[in-house]
Amino acid sequence: MSTTRAYNSPLREEKVRETRESILAALLSLMQSSAMPDDISMEAIAAEAGIQRRTIFRHFASKDDLLFAFWPWFNARIGASVKPETLQDIVSGPPQAFPLFDEHEAAMRAALHSRTGRQMRLGTVSDRRKYFSAALAPVLSALTPERARKVEALAHLLYSASAWEVLKDYGGLDGTQAGETASWALELILSAVSSGEIPADATIAAEGDTR
Repeated sequence: MSTTRAYNSPLREEKVRETRESILAALLSLMQSSAMPDDISMEAIAAEAGIQRRTIFRHFASKDDLLFAFWPWFNARIGASVKPETLQDIVSGPPQAFPLFDEHEAAMRAALHSRTGRQMRLGTVSDRRKYFSAALAPVLSALTPERARKVEALAHLLYSASAWEVLKDYGGLDGTQAGETASWALELILSAVSSGEIPADATIAAEGDTR
């Protein structure tokens, strides 16, 4: 009996993995095609995946659980890293990620401008902050806590889907150009702060620019 269970276990695990993947892929397909991402129902996801609605709840206890699982899955699927381990990972992140965002523009914009998308992204904030804080530690450790928060906030902003969208829509750049621009800005900021050339506070505004 134990031999049969051991033999069948990998097959069951593969089936579970395939079904979970089909559910997440169905949500992606609907987000790319739906004019109203917030109205995507579990019934619609099940139909797109070719399964019954109750099957979804065997893999995700609630729609929130599904949404929280979707964003890291989506980034991994398109090859966009959201877990920088070094300063260089942060600087090189936008040029790698932003062109990939171009390839999935509809889903990216849905994630940015819908309640559903916001729920998905908020589910990753805690882990994202941990990775960014650790990667930025060589710079942040030399700053006051207030200045460190500002630098970290700028890194989050420039290495984000929001920066990609603004640089495209307001700057007229494509994903490759937007990634290069965000990377350039990150490199300038981190280099200046680490060298002490820029205090990263409101000193100039407070004292007046006398140049």
